[in-house]
Amino acid sequence: MPFIVTDLNSAEQPRFDLHMHSTASDGALSPAELVARAAEASIRYLALTDHDTLAGLNEARVEAVRQGIQFIPGVELTCRWHKRTLHLLGLGIDPEYEGWREYEARLQRLREQRAETIAFKLRGKRAPDDILERARTHAGRGQIGRPHFARALLEAGVVSTENEAFDRYLGQGKVGDVKAEWPDVAEAIAIVQASGGKAILAHPTKYRMTFSRLRLLLSALAEAGADGFEIGYPGISQDYIRLLLKQAEVLDMQVSSGSDFHNPEHHWTGLGRFPRVETSRHLIHQFYTDMPL
Repeated sequence: MPFIVTDLNSAEQPRFDLHMHSTASDGALSPAELVARAAEASIRYLALTDHDTLAGLNEARVEAVRQGIQFIPGVELTCRWHKRTLHLLGLGIDPEYEGWREYEARLQRLREQRAETIAFKLRGKRAPDDILERARTHAGRGQIGRPHFARALLEAGVVSTENEAFDRYLGQGKVGDVKAEWPDVAEAIAIVQASGGKAILAHPTKYRMTFSRLRLLLSALAEAGADGFEIGYPGISQDYIRLLLKQAEVLDMQVSSGSDFHNPEHHWTGLGRFPRVETSRHLIHQFYTDMPL
């Protein structure tokens, strides 16, 4: 099936972004601020996909109505596949689905347990005794995660930038890269779909797999009933886009795109900025049809 890859600043309308984060998890902007900024960027279709929580959806929806934006309720669920941590987007979910309350509470407990372990390990690597309290302060009412520890390490003077915090302490394979017994990916797919959403693997090339291993993962997800995977996001190469689109054809799966926006200070991404891929397999076309402007 033919497709076109264009640059990061495509003038295609209406603009959309199906992957972003607010202060409900590890983003820097409140849900309302995030939606307002998206409106300034001329985004007309928007999905808020905070990590393991639906807490910001109502605030974002209210602001989206005010801004004339079509709002797509979403979430980014942490899960596992063969002991490997994955992120699964749920797009177009029903936040009122009765199963979400218990599932969110379970993820909250896992995040709190992981945060305690991260703090314990960081205290053995020059971090102050109150590193957990500092991280919780940065998390506020949102889900605590490694970015909050990065800000806490910066505040404590242990590192000079948040990037350094990840490079030295929190990134993959570092002391603060603590694993948790996240739900299996099949369970994450099931609750997304039970709540009426599409189950989409987030940023597939960021799991440090060979492409052969990634093909196995995508095949396993297709067999488990996942709807598709992201194909356009910051940092992906056009070569990988072509390879992934071929896998979408082979596996008969849908594709999605989004900025994975967290913070306006992060220079490598911005709302609505990601490689554009034109294909009938793209999930945005379903939202265009189901939610016309």
